Amino acid sequence: MALTKIGKEGITGISNSANATAITISADEEVTMPLQPAFLAGPSSDITNAASGATITLGTEIFDVGANVASNNFTAPVTGKYFLSYNVRMQQVDDGTSYLYIQIITSNRNYIYIFAPNVFDQDADFWTLAQSGIFDMDAGDTAALTFHFVNGNQSVDIRDFTNGTYFSGALIC
Repeated sequence: MALTKIGKEGITGISNSANATAITISADEEVTMPLQPAFLAGPSSDITNAASGATITLGTEIFDVGANVASNNFTAPVTGKYFLSYNVRMQQVDDGTSYLYIQIITSNRNYIYIFAPNVFDQDADFWTLAQSGIFDMDAGDTAALTFHFVNGNQSVDIRDFTNGTYFSGALIC
């Protein structure tokens, strides 16, 4: 680590061994860490008639600091606590489905958001599920989103990134 400069404008760079700025602190004490792992990704196209157990594809990356998203998975580059969140917009949710759920699957444990559309008297044209939390991950652990349903028709469409489906995360400590 090398300290670049301290002055009235703050610390302008703390560099790592590759001489890349790892931390910047402004004169107003705003801290940025441009190398901190973070991502925002989602499907590049709609997933029509999504199969139960299907991994939600991450074909569109808005950003991927550290290039840790591949094959629809985020891989933690270091051990730490990661904030992960998703928003999944669905269409044509069959009211004959007993329940459906989106799952964040990590190497350590799985996190489920469950929903029972059979309480409706007709199919739901639009429905969105969202979840977020802080997850413990070790270096090399992965996280992915999966979609599941029990009973009913395989008629649910998961919309693409532009229309409301995404997965995001960042190392927070």
